[in-house]
Amino acid sequence: MFKWLTGDNRRSQDNRVFTDVAEGLQRLYRDKLLPVESEHDFHHFYSPVLTDADFTARPMVLLIGQYSAGKSTFIRHLLGRDYPGLRIGPEPTTDKFVAVCHGEQDQVIPGNALVVDKSLPFTQLSCFGNAFLTRFECARLPSAPLQGMTLIDTPGILSGEKQRVKRGYEFETIVRWFADRVDMIIMLFDVAKLDISDEFRRTIVGMRGNDHKIH
Repeated sequence: MFKWLTGDNRRSQDNRVFTDVAEGLQRLYRDKLLPVESEHDFHHFYSPVLTDADFTARPMVLLIGQYSAGKSTFIRHLLGRDYPGLRIGPEPTTDKFVAVCHGEQDQVIPGNALVVDKSLPFTQLSCFGNAFLTRFECARLPSAPLQGMTLIDTPGILSGEKQRVKRGYEFETIVRWFADRVDMIIMLFDVAKLDISDEFRRTIVGMRGNDHKIH
């Protein structure tokens, strides 16, 4: 009856001291949640196993919009400079997914190298094949804002006749992958264009369930 006065021995055995929050989440996921996911084949029909980088990575912000809507210009204004490999023009110029991260010096890392770097949360993107990985890269640069977040610049969503261009990979599926994992989605529009393209509409529908992240 008075066992609560002396405490529960089983509970005290489960108490652990972690050096930081990320380490604690990693341990709890591996010990408590991962066995449940594996038992119910969760990783086969919904989402792969979370990696340690998914817990330790900086918060990510996804920028999405039609071409020439101002995504790359927004990043340039935020950082106060161009990131390595940035090109801005009136036609579609960002034809790649670019993870803009903090680094000690300017550097561009190709997608094939990114998906084998276990310190970054992009290893699961290898399942989309080489056609996508050639259109994915990481731009590192020293920047104060990037010390607290990672920006994901995306290819401009096509409209009009440009929608007939074949990307070579499943654009909407990859946007959905990022949308499920980022902490914020910034959607940019051109006020001079009153309508949205079919590809943009499909992309918005594909992000369903992440409405609370969209700004």
